[in-house]
Amino acid sequence: MKRSHARRLRRPLTALLITGSLLSLVQAVPRADDLPAEPVAEAAANTATVFYYTKTRNWSQYNLHYAPDGGAWTTVPGVAMEAACTDWVKKTVDLGSASGLQATFNNGSGTWDNNGGANYALGTGNITVKDGVVAHSDPCADTETPSGNTATVYYSTEALGWSTANIHYQPAGGSWTTVPGIGMQAACTGWWKQTVALGSASSLKAAFNNGNGTWDNNNGADYTIATGTSTVKNRTVVNGATDPCAAEEPDTEAPTAPTEVSASADGVSVVLTWEPSTDNKGVSKYQVTRTGGGGGTTVTDTGSTVFTDTGLEEKTEYSYTVKAVDAAGNVSAASTPAQVTTGEKPDAPAAGTPLGTDPRKDPIYFVLTARFNDGDSSNNRGGSQHVKSGNAANNDPMFRGDFKGLVQKLDYIKALGFSAVWITPVVLNRSDYDYHGYHGYDFYKVDPRLESAGASYQDLINAAHAKGMKIYQDVVYNHSSRWGAKGLYTPTVYGVRDTEWSWYYDEKNDGFEYDGLTVETKSGKSYYNGDLWSTAEPSGNTCLNWGKPTGGKSAEGYTLYNCQWPSPTSGMFPTALYHQCWIGNWEGEDSRSCWLHEDLADFNTENATVQNYLIGAYDKYIDMGVDGFRVDTAVHIPRTTWNRRFLPAIQERVTQKFGAEAAQNFFVFGEVAAFVNDKWNRGSVNHSAQFYTWKERKEYDADDAKAALEMYDYEQQLGTGNQPTSTNAFLQGNSYHTPDHSKFSGMNVIDMRMHMNFGDAHNAFSNGKDSDDSYNDATFNVVYVDSHDYGPNKSSERYTGGTDAWAENMSLMWTFRGIPTLYYGSEIEFQAGKKIDCGPSCPLATTGRAYYGDHLAGEVTAADFSRVASASGAVATTLDKPLVKHVQRLNQIRRAIPALQMGQYSTEGISGGMAFKRRYTSGSTDSFALVAVTDGATFTGVPDGRYVDAVTGDVRQVTGGTLTVAAPGKGNLRVYVLNGSGRIGTAGPYLK
Repeated sequence: MKRSHARRLRRPLTALLITGSLLSLVQAVPRADDLPAEPVAEAAANTATVFYYTKTRNWSQYNLHYAPDGGAWTTVPGVAMEAACTDWVKKTVDLGSASGLQATFNNGSGTWDNNGGANYALGTGNITVKDGVVAHSDPCADTETPSGNTATVYYSTEALGWSTANIHYQPAGGSWTTVPGIGMQAACTGWWKQTVALGSASSLKAAFNNGNGTWDNNNGADYTIATGTSTVKNRTVVNGATDPCAAEEPDTEAPTAPTEVSASADGVSVVLTWEPSTDNKGVSKYQVTRTGGGGGTTVTDTGSTVFTDTGLEEKTEYSYTVKAVDAAGNVSAASTPAQVTTGEKPDAPAAGTPLGTDPRKDPIYFVLTARFNDGDSSNNRGGSQHVKSGNAANNDPMFRGDFKGLVQKLDYIKALGFSAVWITPVVLNRSDYDYHGYHGYDFYKVDPRLESAGASYQDLINAAHAKGMKIYQDVVYNHSSRWGAKGLYTPTVYGVRDTEWSWYYDEKNDGFEYDGLTVETKSGKSYYNGDLWSTAEPSGNTCLNWGKPTGGKSAEGYTLYNCQWPSPTSGMFPTALYHQCWIGNWEGEDSRSCWLHEDLADFNTENATVQNYLIGAYDKYIDMGVDGFRVDTAVHIPRTTWNRRFLPAIQERVTQKFGAEAAQNFFVFGEVAAFVNDKWNRGSVNHSAQFYTWKERKEYDADDAKAALEMYDYEQQLGTGNQPTSTNAFLQGNSYHTPDHSKFSGMNVIDMRMHMNFGDAHNAFSNGKDSDDSYNDATFNVVYVDSHDYGPNKSSERYTGGTDAWAENMSLMWTFRGIPTLYYGSEIEFQAGKKIDCGPSCPLATTGRAYYGDHLAGEVTAADFSRVASASGAVATTLDKPLVKHVQRLNQIRRAIPALQMGQYSTEGISGGMAFKRRYTSGSTDSFALVAVTDGATFTGVPDGRYVDAVTGDVRQVTGGTLTVAAPGKGNLRVYVLNGSGRIGTAGPYLK
């Protein structure tokens, strides 16, 4: 999270200068009382009618190759589809008892559309597949001119990005259509059209949707549309309208053919790049055709000029051509073919698939993507506070680092020995200072300020996976930006472009959509806000005294107006979707149902519409193959909501896409911010980290809001002495036992108690183990010294304990239970003692979030984890720092000893300050280690045998169950491994 858990301050004018996006057009579902019940006959039917879009394929024949869920596939090439209506073919199939089907399409001559190798997962009823998008409607319904009164409705999806549109309607006095309604026909760019029969009715009510659960129902009011021709655009109905497509000449001009197509192979993956095509209206996508190998010809759509093809055959020649397609469906000529021959299959899964291994094996390197390394200066953006913050003077825009820069330095992170990278949130943000990612605005869109050609978010995931490294995505379920969430609700504020405020309120540009990157031509800003404000009071607004002066003045002496800035108590957010209060007690119930900060509009996460919005958004990133989620502000959502809704949804999606084993190892770790040293946060179980690792212990009301209150009261009354306990982290004597995860919630946590006590490693060790019986399994705890929020003891500065103390902390983290995590730059004590975050009141260069790329300049190649093959320039100097050498060897040792990764531990029979034994047993693996950090120790009652120190190579033969270790010195350690193989790595500044 970005903010401090301090009491809310009144905001100065500079904090008000926030930007936003389009007035909310889309609601997640139509009004419940307007939805008709599904007809019994339709519910009983078990067929699927599959419609396939033909315009961009232009095949002479279309076949549906399918398998009912749980059943057998049809014989290749499948069954022939029949003509349905213009640009569509269809086929109705009997599913028997199945609830859906897997499907691919082909032309009967070896050319396939198999959804990029993933197949299409289809349900029942009417289903459309158009250019890779699955929706639910009959695109050929009501294509004949109806009798009686009619209404011809044009609907604009220009601001929504939908690839299909349905109209769900009710003639006045009549019945609603069956959800999702009738598929509308493409009329012209950005417009969809449908003529509907009204009988004797003179009007209709309507809502619109994309066929996949995203609705525009006029903010719950539905649209009223008259007979004749009407248009619906940006929530405005124009009855008696002219045909919006009449004046537009049909677009018959095809794009130019893509040029400079280049293909390179990496094992059995191919990366294809090309120069963009040109078009009179703009290119909407590209079609990549692959020939070669045993899979025949495949055609895959992509929106960018880079395409990664995975899962190919080894040592096989492939040929690729690319065509460009515009919005009207015009297709260019094919590019010149590019040939490439694959190599041998690497020991890694295909791109876009999580690595799926036990997360405890992977130490984590945490980066603020926008501050790590700049690979593409064209996406750098300073925002509205660029000058005021002092960043401009340092030529240091807040959005500076990007995915391209991170991809370029993955080898640096791998050379340090880390195999997981935790990155800050990737969704499109909107605020005056939003580089950190925690001011989410469009949760369905990756922030373009992080992406580049050939370096999209998907490219980063794939590049990391190719190196055997995981990507953990920081996610936010608790709040949006103060401007709401696009597609759910965005508030409109009062704004007048008078002599005082015209500099701030940008002139409206109805054709422009904020994306944080693109410069709006009228204002010259990428942080344009003309879509956020109005001088006319919005329909349904409850903000009092809209637009009237408050009687107050800004710091500059400008007149302040009511409803000028959104807040929880302003009435500018609907109660159903957002909470309406400020937090008063950080350990009270209101901390889970009120706003944290004025820039963090608090979702009503107990509302189904909000839940569906967030689940749908994060499904997208699961599908991209991320390996886990770090959950921001997890404590500010009731545990019942996590356990009922969000955590099961994550598991279901990963299981659906990648299987049960991948779901088991999809790593979710929550930030449950407890800033005290006691086991239970100020005595409140509901606000303690370990509480979130458990399932519920009883049933609560079916209503999620009521259930949250019932659970809170029940658990608070039981208190700290009646919480569940676990032995999952502990050895039984010297024996490892199978952990019991049957009561595990699905969420692991950041170890806040160790974090708060890392001012001294001994304190961190003592406090950490004191809490371990109250976690479901503390071996999964994420352990760090400092982060983007705090240092130890709730310090607002980056850790400044010195190199020796850092080395000692690292030695403990890398050998004790839990997953060691390092905040970027700590390996060189980057910005030690500097204030971690001061917002736009000081330059980022003076803070703990300074730009790190200057230390990474040059070239680096990793030979393996913790091993540098070559390095030059500044990065070579960085890699020669003492803590770098220390963490490299710690990662080597931990990676080689399973007990240090996944083992249970015990301190029984052990004397010494920081000493413990760990063991992990699974199948043929039996790993047992005795660890002493800094201080000497004596281990009694341990198994007899030959022990080898992984640090020095010293060999001890234990015959009486006792092994004594002399104090290795601060930052140093000894790891005596039963039947160990010898010294791991070479002596360094601390491990020697």
